[in-house]
Amino acid sequence: MKKLILVTSPPACGKTFISRKLAKALPNCVYLDKDTLIVLSKQIFKVAGEEYNRSSDFFQREIRDYEYYAVLDFAFEALEYNDTVLINAPFTEEIRDNEYLDNLRAKLKEKDAELFVVWVHTDVEVCHERMIKRASDRDAWKLAHWDEYIATQNFKQPDNIPELFVFNNSSEEEYKKSIDAAVKAIRG
Repeated sequence: MKKLILVTSPPACGKTFISRKLAKALPNCVYLDKDTLIVLSKQIFKVAGEEYNRSSDFFQREIRDYEYYAVLDFAFEALEYNDTVLINAPFTEEIRDNEYLDNLRAKLKEKDAELFVVWVHTDVEVCHERMIKRASDRDAWKLAHWDEYIATQNFKQPDNIPELFVFNNSSEEEYKKSIDAAVKAIRG
């Protein structure tokens, strides 16, 4: 059966690294990264005369959901031609919304596909260190306002998703144990 794999977690938990490793370990997997759309988002900020801040009300209101619509449209199109599609994106609000997930599952069923969610669990302190290390402009506001930013993030794994795989990623040892188990679980 076809699968749409969502690799989710708050920023800097290791989604991109893990997503790329999973995609390479799965035969003929289509890899989609929501961050690829950032170039378009930056242009929207610029044209709107807004400060580039992916934690701002402007981003939440005018950009965020559209990035998700676009990456999901790409994924559904890819499922027409491939059996395994992996999306690397936080989906922080969506994975806790049962109605959203039910609608996604219904759309996938029309494509003869099923949902598989990978939750990347990483300690908050490790995420902070990784965000500092990656030195990305998308994190500038978050790092400058760490306490305010971190208060908006939910690091608790979702408990409403039966097809959830928890990928522990706070250390190299955890990563090594989780990568093989994740590939095995996805292949089913």
